[in-house]
Amino acid sequence: MCFSATANFVGSGVLGTIGVVTLTKVKHRRELLFASLPTLFAVHQFTEGFVWLGFDGILSPTVTHNMGAAFILYAQGLLPFLVPLSVMLFEPTRESRRRMLPFVVIGGATALYVLWGLTAYPTDIYVRDNSIVYINHATNNITVAVLYVIATCGSLFFSKIRMLVVFGGANLAILLVVDAIKRYAFTSVWCAYAAIASVIILVYFWRSSRHRPFLYAHPGGVRSAGVD
Repeated sequence: MCFSATANFVGSGVLGTIGVVTLTKVKHRRELLFASLPTLFAVHQFTEGFVWLGFDGILSPTVTHNMGAAFILYAQGLLPFLVPLSVMLFEPTRESRRRMLPFVVIGGATALYVLWGLTAYPTDIYVRDNSIVYINHATNNITVAVLYVIATCGSLFFSKIRMLVVFGGANLAILLVVDAIKRYAFTSVWCAYAAIASVIILVYFWRSSRHRPFLYAHPGGVRSAGVD
């Protein structure tokens, strides 16, 4: 969250509650990774709370930097792979799962490059206008940004499940707004508001509970009113 340690910790608690409720609605192992996203976002926001504590002088610079590194590792190094993979596993039909494969490959390649960049180059972490800025010269470029958006939002737009498309649209809209207003703190701010959009995941799992799990072993694979 882009304000303080308190905002991060409170937001993490709310997201954690959303995540636990979402996980109680899981009915098949293929749903688990996607349903875990709100919980992962909660842990992510909790981690950044410690970065704020460091800037407030409560934690040492070493701990502050390590927690910042953990935050950016998930935001830039894991998320572009986890999102398309979770969507692919969740898709109800073999055809729609095959359609997700290019996004998984793009996300995996992007994640590997980002992980290399985060280990090969130093990451600068500082506060600007009540937001935390994360700068790594290997990963902060337009090519990585485009591949990141394709992996994280593109996979959602091509989903066969309507609510996942809505989730992708919400994240893309948030991304464009953040890029226009606070590009310098993009990683921190977008992750915070993307986490808030996780409410959409809870709504979907709650509303579709009577129609899941999908018939994954069946060639058609569809059983839900939430699927086109």
